[in-house]
Amino acid sequence: MTGSLKNNRRRMRNLTTATLAAIGFMAMLGAPTALASLAGVEATVEADRLQMGATHRALTDPRFTLHELQSPSGTTVREYVSPSGMVFALAWQGPSMPDLRQLLGSHFDQYVNAMTARRTRRGPVLIQLPGLVVQSAGHMRAFAGKAYVPAALPQGVSAEDIR
Repeated sequence: MTGSLKNNRRRMRNLTTATLAAIGFMAMLGAPTALASLAGVEATVEADRLQMGATHRALTDPRFTLHELQSPSGTTVREYVSPSGMVFALAWQGPSMPDLRQLLGSHFDQYVNAMTARRTRRGPVLIQLPGLVVQSAGHMRAFAGKAYVPAALPQGVSAEDIR
């Protein structure tokens, strides 16, 4: 009886995890489209801030400007802007996933298509396309990831600089 009870609990936990993942993915797909995003101009950072209801802090580096957005839920989104004024990378960390439709902008459809083509729905995400790289991992209340356009990385900036 104890073994059967453990198996039932395990099945329920797996079902709950799968259900929550499916709900989260559908919520991302159904999120309203906005203006901002990866490969957009620096002004789109403000649209992201407004959409998130976030606070904003800008840090400068000779190679890029870093815009750090802190949402009321505690999720931090960092947007990297090249000296030419283009958002070339994003990174996020926090208790909830940011709105990737908002942040990825015109790259969102590529992301969704690559996610659909994946064999597994579990585990960390690594999507490497010629014009987009997305890395994402985590679980409820602990998400982290980054996305960037490889060809848009400014000189002297590597993927490891995006955190």
